[in-house]
Amino acid sequence: MSAPAMARDTISIVGSSTVYPFATVVAERFGSNTDFSTPKMESTGSGGGMKIFCQGIGTQNPDITNASRRMKSSEFELCQSNGVKDIVEFRIGSDGIVIASSQEADHMDLTLKQLFLALGEKVPQNGEWVANPNKNWSDVDSSLPNKPIRVMGPPPTSGTRDSFNELALEGGCDQLQEAESLSKDEHKAICQSIREDGAFIEAGENDNLIVQKLIGDKDMYGVFGYSFLEENADRLQAASLNGVEPTQANIAEDKYPVARSLFFYVKKAHVGVVPGIVEYASEFVSPRAMGPNGYLKDVGLIVPTREALMELQDKVENMPNLTLNELK
Repeated sequence: MSAPAMARDTISIVGSSTVYPFATVVAERFGSNTDFSTPKMESTGSGGGMKIFCQGIGTQNPDITNASRRMKSSEFELCQSNGVKDIVEFRIGSDGIVIASSQEADHMDLTLKQLFLALGEKVPQNGEWVANPNKNWSDVDSSLPNKPIRVMGPPPTSGTRDSFNELALEGGCDQLQEAESLSKDEHKAICQSIREDGAFIEAGENDNLIVQKLIGDKDMYGVFGYSFLEENADRLQAASLNGVEPTQANIAEDKYPVARSLFFYVKKAHVGVVPGIVEYASEFVSPRAMGPNGYLKDVGLIVPTREALMELQDKVENMPNLTLNELK
């Protein structure tokens, strides 16, 4: 027989590296301003977090997972099959994905189409989809810098990577006439695949590592969440995409083409077993954290509207279960 899991008095949180800095600020405030201990936070990436979160009920499993994309229906079904039946979803605001570089690098004005032609695994040539031959940015378009395509970004387990593939790459691929004749399966396989010949460099789940690399190498570009750009605004700049600069206003109003929603998910079976879960969620969606002058805005979260914030506070009170239909 397996030993019973020890009870915990500290909330356990896993998931997205993009949501991590926001959740950490909330956790620290929560730990210092209440009688509960500061939650333990682990940055595993959105996909990795979902996997761990959905492993089961019991204090050996985490209570909350953060995600920089919405839970997939396949993940919801994995949770259900492992007994994680009651899940509450909180959409906490938005973030943009930026293509950043050192302040000293050439400023880039890119279209999503150019970005796809630079980073897509296959690109069209004479009616055929071929392995991407573009070595330099200027091979994609003569208006771009004549230097090697070198972009550092997150691994496949990251929600940022999922969103980048879907919003940026597929968005650019869809601008190509050749994409129209692809079948549904081919379309996803071609339009969401990043080249693996060294032009795109995987950097693990640590966005700060990418920031450090960009500061040291002005020929390198990096892919990460807007909040990391804002934190390093004195040292980094971002490319405009389709003529739109990534700013708080442009991302909040969905004008910037690569904006996405951020979430956290609560395991309801752990409420009342591990102390402080409802109180932590309540702190996260409080006006002092997520209001127009809240402390999360100060660290780069693009906060929800007043109506959306009131809905979130209502959710903490009522803890409604997420359903499969909502994810379809």
